Amino acid sequence: MKIGLRFFLSWLLSSVVMFTLFYVWHGVFLNDFKRIQFPLFWFQVFAAFTYLLFGIALYLIFESTLLKKVRNVFLRGIVSGFALGFTAFMVASIVNISLTRHLSMQHLMIDCVWQMIEQIIGGMVIVLLKLLIHEPQPERA
Repeated sequence: MKIGLRFFLSWLLSSVVMFTLFYVWHGVFLNDFKRIQFPLFWFQVFAAFTYLLFGIALYLIFESTLLKKVRNVFLRGIVSGFALGFTAFMVASIVNISLTRHLSMQHLMIDCVWQMIEQIIGGMVIVLLKLLIHEPQPERA
């Protein structure tokens, strides 16, 4: 994996897109931010750093040796987003990081599906930039 323009733009843009989707879903659509027990500013800062980590993780999964065996970059983006989304949902569920309490199974499943959709869209951002940004490969002797 080469750390260059493609990596940095993919990382940052996918992080921004996923954070924006998170913010719209929880802050606007579900209006969950009213239930936060500490200042909204700190929540937003922590969430932004979390999504920066998600962006790096998504790129590393996308460029992993295992997924490089998949030739179709769109499928790689979907699989990497699905894996990260499901993992993030499971970790958040296990440590009980939720913006609402007493969720039903239906709400949990909707939240899980949304998390995976959010990360799959982030994976598609990486795919788009992978296709648009050309980084010449060094010639092997």
